[in-house]
Amino acid sequence: MKPPVINFSTLQSAVEITATLAFALSGLLAGARKQLDVVGLCVVAGLSAFGGGTLRDVLLDRRPFFWVEHADWLWALMGLCLAAMLLMRRRHLALTERAIQWPDALGLGLFTANGTLVALDAGMPAIVAVLMGVITAVFGGVLRDIVCNEIPAAFHDHRPYALCSFVGGWVLVSAVTLGWPQWATISAAAATAVALRGLALWTGWTLPAWRINARR
Repeated sequence: MKPPVINFSTLQSAVEITATLAFALSGLLAGARKQLDVVGLCVVAGLSAFGGGTLRDVLLDRRPFFWVEHADWLWALMGLCLAAMLLMRRRHLALTERAIQWPDALGLGLFTANGTLVALDAGMPAIVAVLMGVITAVFGGVLRDIVCNEIPAAFHDHRPYALCSFVGGWVLVSAVTLGWPQWATISAAAATAVALRGLALWTGWTLPAWRINARR
């Protein structure tokens, strides 16, 4: 008996679901650190999970939005928020910044691959598709940090974030151009972005900062 063939739509949906859950988890942890109530947790988790993809769909004039097309994800998000809130209260888990960074890194890679692929499917040029991947991957985290009254980590911690997504997007474009299998194309792009972000977190690798010498 032959193994089932994974078609593109099934694989893309799986990637999108996993990325959404990863970013929702990062939003939950960030909201819990700010001691938000259940409504606040749902809002922050929703912005993290759906913010980047929504902006991508607006810019590409893509309707319906991906979370409207898959409305069951909204129920899953609310259930995840309630379950996480009960678990964290019972277990008294330590909510460190590092705990947020790893699910965020996973979501970054997966949304990079998915966002770039959606734009290529829409007939966008390579550079536009890569930037759509970056927007999909980065903007949800930016909204999460703004709502939590933080300067977005993507802009101020100097560790590569959007750059990791940008490189991952070009890996996907290159793989598509070379005719790689669909699963390998998505895997290579996502793994590249996640690995680069993980390396930056592990080694403390930072980008050069802009320094201004104040004059008295």
